[in-house]
Amino acid sequence: MSDCGCEADTERAGTDPAYRRALWIVVILNVGFGVLELAGGFIAGSQALKADSLDFIGDGSITLFGLIALGWAAVARSRVALVQGLFLASLGLGVIGFAGWRAFNAIPPEAGLMGGIGIVALLVNIAAALVLARFRNQGDAQARAIWLFSRNDALANIAVIGAAVLVGWTGQAWPDLLVAGVIALLFLHSAYDIIRDARRELAEHATRAQA
Repeated sequence: MSDCGCEADTERAGTDPAYRRALWIVVILNVGFGVLELAGGFIAGSQALKADSLDFIGDGSITLFGLIALGWAAVARSRVALVQGLFLASLGLGVIGFAGWRAFNAIPPEAGLMGGIGIVALLVNIAAALVLARFRNQGDAQARAIWLFSRNDALANIAVIGAAVLVGWTGQAWPDLLVAGVIALLFLHSAYDIIRDARRELAEHATRAQA
């Protein structure tokens, strides 16, 4: 597992009170702001904000499952990570499909509101990423999955802010739809990494069990 940063002490990650507190903070930040951003996405008419809000809510829910799984056996945590990866992949495919459908009836979103919400979202995600940064190489695939979710959120928010600038400049909807697609591709990229790492861990668990 040397290429994924997952070789550190998983027992520590599962019992460290600081790690548990960090996860609870991330759950509250993601779910709480995700609901607000989803409402803002409908008000602003922004598909990128809606996609990003789903990312927030999904990340918060997945992190909650990860928090519950900390006390489980290593093989169970790897299975949770696999489910997390599959969920993220389905979310990405869903966003791509919806953005494609909206492209046939695209209306430019409210650029000012879109950009403002994007800036707040970026600040929330930076806070979450900073909370998790010290733990990203101290756990297994499930712990790394949570870190990747938070990191990708911050990257997506930067893209949303850029799209808002382009929407305001061009008066067109395509930057909003484009960023929704980019967010979906981030989902799929992280999903691939998480599924790969989880499957590798499960294979290692199976090999040890047969030895």
